[in-house]
Amino acid sequence: MPRKPRIEYSGAFYHVIARGNQRQSIFKDPSDFQKYLLTLTVYKNRTGIRVCAYVLMSNHVHLLIETGDIPLSKVMQGVNQTYTMYFNRRYRTVGHLFQGRYKAILCDREAYLLGLLKYIHQNPLRAKIAEQAEDYPWSSHHAYTGKNNPLGLVDIDHVLRLFSESKRSARAKYRAFMTDQDRLTRDTVYATIDQRLQGDDAFVERVMERHDREEAEARKKKKALDEIARMIEQRYGITADAIRSDYRTAELVRARRVFGQVAHALGHRGCVIAKYMCKDPAAITRQLRDSSHEEEVRIVLKGLTDINKSTNQA
Repeated sequence: MPRKPRIEYSGAFYHVIARGNQRQSIFKDPSDFQKYLLTLTVYKNRTGIRVCAYVLMSNHVHLLIETGDIPLSKVMQGVNQTYTMYFNRRYRTVGHLFQGRYKAILCDREAYLLGLLKYIHQNPLRAKIAEQAEDYPWSSHHAYTGKNNPLGLVDIDHVLRLFSESKRSARAKYRAFMTDQDRLTRDTVYATIDQRLQGDDAFVERVMERHDREEAEARKKKKALDEIARMIEQRYGITADAIRSDYRTAELVRARRVFGQVAHALGHRGCVIAKYMCKDPAAITRQLRDSSHEEEVRIVLKGLTDINKSTNQA
């Protein structure tokens, strides 16, 4: 049975599991672990995700991620591709490093956050490679105890406030929480609804209602952006497919910048424009600062206004 499409929206909370292809090792020495964490940090800063927890094992990774405006699929595609390129260069290998499609379970944060946090941090204990969480260096447990949070990767404040408003007290309560016997079992962690969701019926209903609303809004935005693309094609002879392509010519660069600035002037956010154009959001942000095509932007905006007026009159 084919997998159903992933449910994605801003503020969604995911338990992500990425495994090595055919269970192969994806980390061979400390510099590999460090490279993955650096890559994750780069994409965190670029996409606005929150990383609530992680553990890096020799052949798989667990992450707790809350998304921002950029879909999880874009985040993980960037992280996995960047790390795979590094790994293949370093070890002179080729092909896929990670096993097919990573697993991402959309979870009820209120019900599962702390349980998943403990489950992830105790992974090395279950694998019998550490006797306690403090002994394993490649997890976010150390960020919560105050010992190490490399590059500020882990967003610890929200979780610690669940224990206490005082950070010192919260850390002490977190340590106690990690050693008590109340914990999620593997069966509970991987028990999902529709292979995508973890929560009760009310949570599933809320998620699906929000997903449907955002899908409808996305279709509306795409229709509006398609209209801008048609105007760009009339003016420059450059199609939407060409705008989304990786080719770079002076005409394409100009058309992309005009497209982005027109869309932004009409109220579309940079991340929406980037998704439509299949470009890096950071690149779109840079293009939106370029004011060298103001006259062309005005002409395209006027053309769109004239079309809308004639449509309304008809």
